[in-house]
Amino acid sequence: MKCPALNIQFLGTGTSTGIPMIGCSCAVCSSTDPKDNRLRSSILVSSANTSFVIDTTPDFRYQMLRTNTKKLDAVLYTHPHKDHMAGLDDIRAFNFFSESSMKVYANSLTEEAIRRDFYYAFGDAKYPGVPDINLITIDTTPFSIGDIPIIPIEVFHHKMPVLGFRFGNFTYITDANRIAEEEKEKIKGSEVLVLNALRKEKHISHFTIGEAIELARELAIPKVYFTHISHQLGKDADINKELSAQFQLAHDGLIVCL
Repeated sequence: MKCPALNIQFLGTGTSTGIPMIGCSCAVCSSTDPKDNRLRSSILVSSANTSFVIDTTPDFRYQMLRTNTKKLDAVLYTHPHKDHMAGLDDIRAFNFFSESSMKVYANSLTEEAIRRDFYYAFGDAKYPGVPDINLITIDTTPFSIGDIPIIPIEVFHHKMPVLGFRFGNFTYITDANRIAEEEKEKIKGSEVLVLNALRKEKHISHFTIGEAIELARELAIPKVYFTHISHQLGKDADINKELSAQFQLAHDGLIVCL
């Protein structure tokens, strides 16, 4: 599919355990519907000249293989939890074929975790084949990757500051349960919003699907996709039947064209 401006592909739409969850035999984890199989949450953003991923999950290698991604210009991080950054080592393959470092954009909290967890990529004497990373610190100041302007949006995952991002009329927010009023203003006017919706029951650090719907209605976003989904939410087909046309569960492989 060729999009006029941006192509957004969902690489994964599951929460930290993915679906099916190891050891679980619930109806969702046992489902034969491919939309109920969810890798950890990430998206691939592409324009005519630029492509980058938001987060490198533990499934990053497989996500790149199953989407046949041959070119990647950058990685953009939301926050330092393992289900969002554990796959960083596999950017080595892009290093090999591009013969260049990978631009990695992260806030200071995430940068600290990257330098700690992938310390071997930052030593003075690097072992051959380690990831070649060009780490770029960001905050809430707008910036661009190639020809794609980006507006960071600070949200909160319990007490942890997490970055969401807006590209044109598309906004992507994951791992949040609170957004300040001034940051909501950055989201308003989006045509498409992606928002985490873990389950129906209250959670300490994630929006429930009810809370996510309420926020989307407050912001008056015409099309909303939910991501970072737990097996506790229910089957994709069942939940989508409960939702209006404005709202939809995202699924792995879904493409949004802008």
